[in-house]
Amino acid sequence: MTTALTTATEALTVAAWRDYDPDACALPGMCLGEVELTGPMGEESDRLWELGARRVRLPEPVDLNDPRTADRAVRALSLVRDLTARAVLVEWKLRLDPTAADGTWRILSHLQPPQRLAGPADAAGDLRRWRDGHYLCKCLWRQGPGFVQIRDRRWGDLRRFTADEPEYQQVIETLAYGAPTTSVPPAVLADFVEERLVLEVGELAWWLPYRVNRWIQEAMAI
Repeated sequence: MTTALTTATEALTVAAWRDYDPDACALPGMCLGEVELTGPMGEESDRLWELGARRVRLPEPVDLNDPRTADRAVRALSLVRDLTARAVLVEWKLRLDPTAADGTWRILSHLQPPQRLAGPADAAGDLRRWRDGHYLCKCLWRQGPGFVQIRDRRWGDLRRFTADEPEYQQVIETLAYGAPTTSVPPAVLADFVEERLVLEVGELAWWLPYRVNRWIQEAMAI
């Protein structure tokens, strides 16, 4: 039993379509309308996929500045992450802290780029760099027999981490959809934060890499 945020504190409503292309989405039967997501976000991501959603729009910006809405921001980020892993087109907006260090956006650069980025002084340039450098499988993890491996290319080179200690695997499970920072061992959390594999939003910590669902090339090449 983990302390992860497996239940919603409020609904997240998205618009969804059955195709990536706007012209195709305009055809009869292609619009799924508004879908209210009230359950655990992992299950809701699966439900969208099973409904046939291949283009999903989040109507509200994901705001990482307000600790009072950390719950909602983490749920939205989880949706973007899980849909990115399935190569679903996600239309979303992101607000970062305007006082954050240059390049803060890179910690999220494995996610599908937002349509709009606000906060940084050079937000337009950051968004352009994000779009130009994005590709599937940029930061992922996989479960092996008795170990977890993370492969991270967000910083330009391949950084590979392998964890076979049970407590590290438990923390990944706990933080997969967000949990209070106090709910996991501080030393393990500090290791993941140092490697920029966990994002802290308010009092929550959230696991950044995704488990890829659609490979763009042979798995051995990733």
